[in-house]
Amino acid sequence: MWKSRRAQLCLFSVLLAFLPSASSLNGDSKYMVLVPSQLYTETPEKICLHLYHLNETVTVTASLVSQTGRRNLFDELVVDKDLFQCVSFIIPTLNSPDEEEFLYVDIKGPTHEFSKRNAVLVKNKESVVFVQTDKPVYKPGQSVKFRVVSMDKTLRPLNELLPLAYIEDPKKNRIMQWRDIKTENGLKQMSFSLAAEPIQGPYKIVVHKQSGVKEEHSFTVMEFVLPRFNVDLKVPNAISVNDEVLQVTVCGKYTYGKPVPGQVKISICHETEAGCKEVNSKLDNNGCSTQEVNITELQSKKRNYEVQLFHVNATVTEEGTGLEFNGYGTTKIERITNKLIFLKADSHFRHGIPFFVKVRLVDIKGDPIPNERVFIKAQVLGYTSATTTDQHGLAKFSIDTAGFSGSSLHIKVNHKGKDSCYFFYCMEERYASAEHVAYAVYSLSKSYIYLVKETSSILPCNQIHTVQAHFILKGDLGVLKELVFYYLVMAQGSIIQTGNHTHQVEPGEAPVKGNFDLEIPVEFSMAPMAKMLIYTILPDGEVIADSVNFEIEKCLRNKVDLSFSSSQSLPASQTRLQVTASPQSLCGLRAVDQSVLLLKPEDELSPSWIYNLPGMQHNKFIPSSSLSEDREDCILYSSWVAEKHTDWVPHGREKDVYRYVEDMDLKAFTNLKIKLPKICFDSAPMSGPRGKFDLAFSSEVSGTLQKGSSKRPQPEEPPREDPPPKDPLAETIRKYFPETWVWDIVTVNSTGVAEVEMTVPDTITEWKAGALCLSNDTGLGLSSVVPLQAFQPFFVEVSLPYSVVRGEAFMLKATVMNYLPTSMRMSVQLEASPDFTAVPVGDDHDSYCLSANGRHTSSWLVTPKSLGNVNFSVSVEAQQSSEPCGSEVATVPETGRKDTVVKVLIVEPEGIKQEHTFNSLFCASDAEISEKMSLVLPPTVVKDSARAHFSVMGDILSSAIKNTQNLLHMPYGCGEQNMVLFAPNIYVLKYLDKTQQLTQKIKTKALGFLRAGYQRELNYKHKDGSYSAFGDQNGEREGNTWLTAFVLKSFAQARAFIFIDESHITHAFTWLSQQQKDNGCFRSSGSLFHNDIKHPVVSKALSCLESSWKTIEQGRNANFVYTKALMAYAFALAGNQDKRNEILKSLDEEAIKEDNSIHWERPQKPRKSEHNLYKPQASSVEVEMNAYVVLARLTAQPAPSPEDLTLSRSTIMWLTKQQNSNGGFSSTQDTVVALDALSKYGAVTFSRRQKTSLVTIQSTGSFSQKFQVENSNCLLLQQVPLPDIPGDYTISVSGEGCVYAQTTLRYNMHLEKQQSAFALRVQTVPLTCNNPKGHNSFQISLEISYTGSRPASNMVIADVKMLSGFIPLKPTVKKLERLEHISRTEVSNNNVLLYLDQVTNQTLAFSFIIQQDISVRNLQPAIVKVYDYYETDEVAYAEYSSPCSSDKQNV
Repeated sequence: MWKSRRAQLCLFSVLLAFLPSASSLNGDSKYMVLVPSQLYTETPEKICLHLYHLNETVTVTASLVSQTGRRNLFDELVVDKDLFQCVSFIIPTLNSPDEEEFLYVDIKGPTHEFSKRNAVLVKNKESVVFVQTDKPVYKPGQSVKFRVVSMDKTLRPLNELLPLAYIEDPKKNRIMQWRDIKTENGLKQMSFSLAAEPIQGPYKIVVHKQSGVKEEHSFTVMEFVLPRFNVDLKVPNAISVNDEVLQVTVCGKYTYGKPVPGQVKISICHETEAGCKEVNSKLDNNGCSTQEVNITELQSKKRNYEVQLFHVNATVTEEGTGLEFNGYGTTKIERITNKLIFLKADSHFRHGIPFFVKVRLVDIKGDPIPNERVFIKAQVLGYTSATTTDQHGLAKFSIDTAGFSGSSLHIKVNHKGKDSCYFFYCMEERYASAEHVAYAVYSLSKSYIYLVKETSSILPCNQIHTVQAHFILKGDLGVLKELVFYYLVMAQGSIIQTGNHTHQVEPGEAPVKGNFDLEIPVEFSMAPMAKMLIYTILPDGEVIADSVNFEIEKCLRNKVDLSFSSSQSLPASQTRLQVTASPQSLCGLRAVDQSVLLLKPEDELSPSWIYNLPGMQHNKFIPSSSLSEDREDCILYSSWVAEKHTDWVPHGREKDVYRYVEDMDLKAFTNLKIKLPKICFDSAPMSGPRGKFDLAFSSEVSGTLQKGSSKRPQPEEPPREDPPPKDPLAETIRKYFPETWVWDIVTVNSTGVAEVEMTVPDTITEWKAGALCLSNDTGLGLSSVVPLQAFQPFFVEVSLPYSVVRGEAFMLKATVMNYLPTSMRMSVQLEASPDFTAVPVGDDHDSYCLSANGRHTSSWLVTPKSLGNVNFSVSVEAQQSSEPCGSEVATVPETGRKDTVVKVLIVEPEGIKQEHTFNSLFCASDAEISEKMSLVLPPTVVKDSARAHFSVMGDILSSAIKNTQNLLHMPYGCGEQNMVLFAPNIYVLKYLDKTQQLTQKIKTKALGFLRAGYQRELNYKHKDGSYSAFGDQNGEREGNTWLTAFVLKSFAQARAFIFIDESHITHAFTWLSQQQKDNGCFRSSGSLFHNDIKHPVVSKALSCLESSWKTIEQGRNANFVYTKALMAYAFALAGNQDKRNEILKSLDEEAIKEDNSIHWERPQKPRKSEHNLYKPQASSVEVEMNAYVVLARLTAQPAPSPEDLTLSRSTIMWLTKQQNSNGGFSSTQDTVVALDALSKYGAVTFSRRQKTSLVTIQSTGSFSQKFQVENSNCLLLQQVPLPDIPGDYTISVSGEGCVYAQTTLRYNMHLEKQQSAFALRVQTVPLTCNNPKGHNSFQISLEISYTGSRPASNMVIADVKMLSGFIPLKPTVKKLERLEHISRTEVSNNNVLLYLDQVTNQTLAFSFIIQQDISVRNLQPAIVKVYDYYETDEVAYAEYSSPCSSDKQNV
């Protein structure tokens, strides 16, 4: 049908009917006006005017019309002769980011007028903003350092005001925010500290620009360990289904580049088949091993999968330490082992001109295959051919298109003819094949111009590129003497170059053909992609054109170079970093451990990365407006049918001049026919005729004739066979923890140089440095990555336990590693100390030979003699010696001849730790006041374990201010406990601000703690806005009413100091509102695991407090002391002074008055042990309710009375005696409320001292110490150790003002059997004793039940201390969180913590495994402590020993 001669004649006659006649065009003026389809404000833009065959003077105007009115782009232009000229114009800034406007071009003369409009997109000039972080991945608690960079599209720096920036965690919580950030010379450097326990996963830094556009940068927060070495695994990307062997190469390299000695285990597994294959081998001297693994038994027997993979894992075990690290890789099993790649095959062809095809045949590795037959077939043409590949695997074909009138050319190339495998699930080896479709270029006269483009070449900047143009002109050219070709070059959506070329036509030449060269200067502004359009107008008005895209080198004008003074330096030595750039450039420097680049190399700054930024992209504009002008190129279907042209329809994929112009992102205003005739439909309903039409033509054709959308479909890419997918399994996951060394900003001087002196860190690794520079003249520049190897010829590594118990002994090992190619004579020395005894093992400490690239371990049997921190200093030195090392002469390195390592060991006493605090608040007024104090020890005290110190503070909150992040000797692992790290900082800031004692140092510290606490608390937020002790735990827990209210209150108070996302406050308030009943009370939702504060009245609103108070008053029940105290505070806050006074009066009747203090106790509090040497600290609930009474008295309106202050002081005296040594109290909630009360009382009663207070502590012996407290040192914690334990002391205070004195006594007790509130049993089960590898391990089993006076405990902590030299097996501990009663586990250096919701009389049992890390002799038992978190006196102890330990155990 398509070759029908009749169809061609019919089409020709129709086209003639719709095109102006040649004679009319020859006589009329011709206009071609080109303008970019997107125009930017405040930027020079161009509109190109081409007026041809002018026969009268005309005026030319161009204007933009929008809803705000019309504005001319340039002054009216008067033209009286042919013209090809581009006019520049600038559009002012819009009120909105962009507007779709109509651009009108009007050309008027005395006898005729041309007017046309087109939709264009006008956009405000947008800045380019990006964020650079110092690292792509962070550990919890680290600081995220980042830079915001702002430039224009020419990459010159901007001083830009960015209205908003924030950090978003994986749950979309906004955890930090900044407003109105001003970049200076394009840069702003910022930082943010992560919480110690943040939500782990991907985070985002989001920056808002003035336009509202957001720029984002991602980083990851996760827990991981810095490995000693990297495992590099190399396997082929693909192998054939018929291959029997897979080659695997594994290399282990330390971060400082040296090979790892040891063994490697290679495991190969088939993705879909059961079973794996393992191969073990030893690493060679280069740290590598290459194995040819037979995989025949792993190849799929089913052969019914299209894509299959081998997963390869390599485990390298380091010699000597047994440390293991892994490398991963995948290999694809290909059924097509060879590939054909199109190197040249244009997307369009021209009728009558040969179509050139060039392909390359490559094998499975990508290497070219020579001397192989390649077959080609053009199906519609009936063309077939074959050729042999040359030495480069290339095959070239030329397809003759003469006599071919079709609109598309389907080409298929094959290697070795047809396949025997036809179906997708066939797993036999297949031959290579590839397909390509080219579409016709439309020309009525078959005249063409063609620009030759070099295959996949990137044009370098600042050079002249020559473009060759070929043309052939057919048809009636008349008496044409010369032909002018016009061209435009565009980049980033703007016209940047124009020009023309004139060709002289020889008389009688037919057809006219030839070629010429155009020289195009490659400018910086053309990167990364330039487009070139060339066209000419034939005498009959036909326009022919071609375009070509050029990939431009991604070059930067600011040439930046970075260098170290030497490429290798010793750790801790001085080095110099020099940066050269354009003068006065502002440069951001960065140097990080090379593991950063190994982790995420794609995140490194590079020119390609810069040009791929969203702000540098130019997107195609598709107008939303439907323009009536488009219908003039549309032949109505009804007219077409009337002419009986039903057997041929113009295809939609021929490329006409309109498409060439559109692909250039240009809009054409012309009276020439540049569009291919197209079929369109009448506006009447088309259900009948349209249905017949769809049946008559293929879906491909009918798809191009759809009407109704003003958006032009994007040109489709030619189909390709089997596009290679991105293989997600090819990514190697490297768990390196990167450390930042340099993160500075420097300014380059007028000569273009800046130098920075710095100290190389102690880490033995390779550092990678880079620089980002910004200049007002040359813009952005990036240096290449520069390495500095921090390395020494040999170094020593010391291994010892984290801690030991006095009486234990361990083997201290010092391993010396030589990384020189020569032998050295070494001496190793452990510095003597009175804190330990050390017996050398072996006789090689004084002198031994260390071979090239060798290692040697020296050992000492160490027995610590003193308690506390003990320092071990090991030194290794290369000695000058004439004595040879074997057959070699011993050498001495020029630098780094000695290496010393100092490590600290904690030596602990035996038994159970005990602590007692004795607090007194002395308020002197001239007369001296004194108090006696006795320190006594129990008979079961551990020898030499007692120590005590005396502290003096001039402020009631001094101790809490100093220890705001360590107020309790307890873990902080749940949402309620975390608030004790958060809320006290608010009280401290308010108090110090009100008393004018707030320093910048304290403020910075407190704000940091607030931000960290805010982040941590978001871990416990539920999706519905509520909070609970351990978070939603995948929806298994519901929010807690009390905790949500407490978080809401604290977040609202913290807004005055730090950023708090308002949505968290709103969400919490909304959730609480939903819990409120009609009577004003709240539903009690969720569990808090603190039974003593769960009275239902606690959660009631004011509307139900009244009736609740009446119930309590009528009952006269003393059990409601806590409730009364809380209600008194609630009514005081609500302003109901009468009700407050009524409740306080009721409480006064139940007060306990003793020792000049007033306090309240629970009527049914647990009985204390009779064996206590000292009066125990009050319980959490008692501290809390006394603090509420103080808060109620201080919240009087309009101010507390003298009586309120006097009574409050009496309770404050009692409260301060309950404080622990860090300024906190018994537990979390009591600490928060009590510190609130102390801060409010301190603020109300604060006054400056008129006289210095003198504090003296004196023993019955010779010890005496004086302290002075004055206004300048009120917040200073003054401390002295007490020498006599046991002993009697006298504390005396004189002068004026209040002084807070605290004595802390600590000692250890031997474990003895006593009555407790918990039944605790600990057992150990041997797993592996005398393991050849030395990693003895065993299981610890715990059985716990509650035997106290209540039905159940509050939340319980089980604290399991590790035996010396042992560490817990983390997976076995984490697995306990799956159990019903365990909500959380924590693993530290020396302890395992288990959080139990509550414990009843039903026994709970659980176990985990610990393993030996370093062998210790004379192992002492380790303590297990179980206690109620809120009733800390309810505690039980047990101990366990290693089932593998014995006095004769080898060390």
